[in-house]
Amino acid sequence: VQLQASGGGLVQAGGSLRLSCAASGRTFSSYTMGWFRQAPGKEREFVASISWSGSITDYAESVKGRSTISRDNAKNTVYLQMNSLKPEDTAVYYCVAKNPGAPKWDYWGQGTLVTVSS
Repeated sequence: VQLQASGGGLVQAGGSLRLSCAASGRTFSSYTMGWFRQAPGKEREFVASISWSGSITDYAESVKGRSTISRDNAKNTVYLQMNSLKPEDTAVYYCVAKNPGAPKWDYWGQGTLVTVSS
């Protein structure tokens, strides 16, 4: 599967952004999808994930309560709605995919930059 993330940009602290990730391939609905991010000078970290059906979601503590991951299998797209953004949310955000139950994320998109100004 190929992943194309979009929706990043510059936003003021307290603002909102919605990231989108369009996936190619007819088996999109079978994949667990997620988002990772990497801030300047820091290691890449998990942000959120969603099961193939959308019924199970998981969030990093740092974004829990401020972000919502969702998916539209008919459009082969996964979203990350981020609210109450903080400067520490500044990072390149990557869309990822894996087969259910797989130990690692097999597919990575190219990333979209989110910059939150204070």
